[in-house]
Amino acid sequence: MKLSLVTETYPPEVNGVAMTLQRLVRGLAGRGHSVEVVRPRQAGAMALDPADPSGLRHVLVPSLPLPFYNELRLGLPLYLRLRRLWRARRPDIVHIATEGGLGGAALFAARHLGVPVSTSFHTNFHQYTQQYMFRAMHGIALGYLRGFHNRAACTLVPTAQARQELEAQGFQRVGVMTRGVDGHLYHPQRRDEALRRTWGVAAGDPVYAYVGRLAVEKNIELAVQSFLRVQAREPRAHFVLVGDGPARAGLAQRYPQFHFAGMRRGEDLARHYASADVFLFPSTTETFGNVVTEALASGLVVVCYDYAAGREHIRSWSNGVLASFGDSLAFTTAAEETILRRAQWPALRAAARSTAEGITWERVFESFEGTLQRVIAGTAGTAG
Repeated sequence: MKLSLVTETYPPEVNGVAMTLQRLVRGLAGRGHSVEVVRPRQAGAMALDPADPSGLRHVLVPSLPLPFYNELRLGLPLYLRLRRLWRARRPDIVHIATEGGLGGAALFAARHLGVPVSTSFHTNFHQYTQQYMFRAMHGIALGYLRGFHNRAACTLVPTAQARQELEAQGFQRVGVMTRGVDGHLYHPQRRDEALRRTWGVAAGDPVYAYVGRLAVEKNIELAVQSFLRVQAREPRAHFVLVGDGPARAGLAQRYPQFHFAGMRRGEDLARHYASADVFLFPSTTETFGNVVTEALASGLVVVCYDYAAGREHIRSWSNGVLASFGDSLAFTTAAEETILRRAQWPALRAAARSTAEGITWERVFESFEGTLQRVIAGTAGTAG
């Protein structure tokens, strides 16, 4: 199979979508397929990554920063360039992972050439318009996304819940392709007592953590308020925030007692996860939320809302803790309850790790491969 995957986010950018896509293309190339990734040129990006398997190549295109989200870059809508590229090296299928200008150009170029197209829906950008006070744009954004994805043979989402929600909003031919977690990288054995001491943690002190973008669309303020409820119960509790974003400076000024670890990657990130005890993730705008499964694999007590990855993999007070979706009081109460039920942590953490061990990337590669082959064969209606 010759696949051309088009995306406007990819490592070295650090977010769940970028890391998922890198996993997918490396997995397919490792299974013997020919894969090219068409993506924006980024600072520090390489057209040839020595960690990539043979059969994987990159096509870098000019880009501009995304407004209000400067960490991401929008690829320019290079319709003619993509037509020339795919005429010279015609792929069997084009998979479009993002809906910006580059993704739009790819959709029309592939359709013009008669190349089958599949898409995936990774980010609820139409919900972000509400978070950033552009509520009048919500319907416009949703209409654009629906029109974009309905032009493809199928659209892949990471959970059955996401499929139901998109179908209710008029999206067609929606299939499910879940996400895996690297249980070797994210592992309780990476717990580092020396790292905990740099956070000012004494023996026996509980550590609560948040990993992700520090921004309004991640509902970061609720994580803060929930931890403060915990700290009122247990003054020895510590809060570690891993990641960066526009809210960091304000939070650091208001809460100098918190530890802001900044952006972390690879084994360093895995050590930060495993060195905490409880993971707070109050976001309500995820299509999946890779950080939830990474925290499970790290053996943390995960507190999140009952949707996306949480609904898919957590049973409350069995292998984590769920709060009713969108209920901020329920979330803070759940967080507070974790410190009151600290005796249950060992069992919860062991169950979290056991859950993660059943979420393998190999199953995801097989699912994605099968869906692409059905699209090529013209039987995409059987996907997911």
